[in-house]
Amino acid sequence: MDFFLCVLGMVMIVEGLPYFAFPESTKSWVRKIIEIPVGSLRKIGFILMIVGLLLVYIGKR
Repeated sequence: MDFFLCVLGMVMIVEGLPYFAFPESTKSWVRKIIEIPVGSLRKIGFILMIVGLLLVYIGKR
């Protein structure tokens, strides 16, 4: 559980960094993301999940 909380905290740091460091650019990116079709966003999300799963697998080996 300690490891999970540590990973969750690191994810929150990485996710929050653009909002803190580059708020104007982040707003611009959000506007662009809104224009991307739902199907494309799902494909991107799926690919990111697979890459993340592979990284976890490699890290645990």
